[in-house]
Amino acid sequence: MAARDLFPPIEPYETGRLAVDPPHELYWEQSGRPDGAPVLFLHGGPGAGAAPDHRRFFDPAHYRIVIHDQRGAGRSRPLGETEGNTTQALIADIERLRERLGIERWHVFGGSWGSTLSLAYAQAHPERVTALILRGIFLCRDSELEWFLYGIRQMFPDAWAAFAGEIPEAERGDLLEAYHRRLMDPDPKVHLPAARAWSVYEGACSTLLPSPETVAAFGEDRMALGLARLEAHYFKNRIFLPPNALIENIGRIRRIPAVIVQGRYDCVCPPVTASDLHDAWPEASFQIVPDAGHSAMEPGIRRALVAATERLKSV
Repeated sequence: MAARDLFPPIEPYETGRLAVDPPHELYWEQSGRPDGAPVLFLHGGPGAGAAPDHRRFFDPAHYRIVIHDQRGAGRSRPLGETEGNTTQALIADIERLRERLGIERWHVFGGSWGSTLSLAYAQAHPERVTALILRGIFLCRDSELEWFLYGIRQMFPDAWAAFAGEIPEAERGDLLEAYHRRLMDPDPKVHLPAARAWSVYEGACSTLLPSPETVAAFGEDRMALGLARLEAHYFKNRIFLPPNALIENIGRIRRIPAVIVQGRYDCVCPPVTASDLHDAWPEASFQIVPDAGHSAMEPGIRRALVAATERLKSV
């Protein structure tokens, strides 16, 4: 049987807003089957927000699909807000949403930063997680940040030159600090060019083959500001967790069924990170997609993720 691609587009049957700690208000939605197996989709970034196509990884005849935009991201308000925006707060928000929707346990699906948050949430509340589907693993170790800020130059020298070129040469020894300072500036004339440069850099490096559509989406003002500001915020604060905590705490979730999907040529979150996670967690299924980079929307990644959601119907 041929591997199936995404399910057809669907619309939510319910949307809402959840007031959490001021000033944050979260957008959430439900689609698929109201009495189906609950699954939570966690978007990347942090700050990228969710999109309609993210509903399509799940069979709507089987799954109750829950999607929300995390603090400061997408349709949540205020956009790009860093006040009270920590990993612990995002975990608490997930629990508030679960309780608001009356869900006992759910599958958790996350890619890139979504994989980070999925692991952190599952380790904090393992009793609430039925299974995990993780893609493009990111653990925010210093080696991963160094790669994102400087190492990608080895593979995407043109994209990196534009990214570094936004910063005066004298400040390029610490690109994270230089970008963080500009992204937090209240003046749009300062923060928007920096946000576009950061976000376009990530978009340009996210696919195996050039994708002008991906780069254009990452360059849109709202997407760029949420993504760049919150990524810089979380990177600077090392995702508010001790070094290597997500691997060291694997024992808390070892018995939860899990699938790890990783693009062989992922230049945003290199495969060594997924391999390190699997070494610590051999019980998890680990699939390297041979013809893909980072983006969840690349054909091989899409098919592998849909296959995972289909396989976990039996869990």
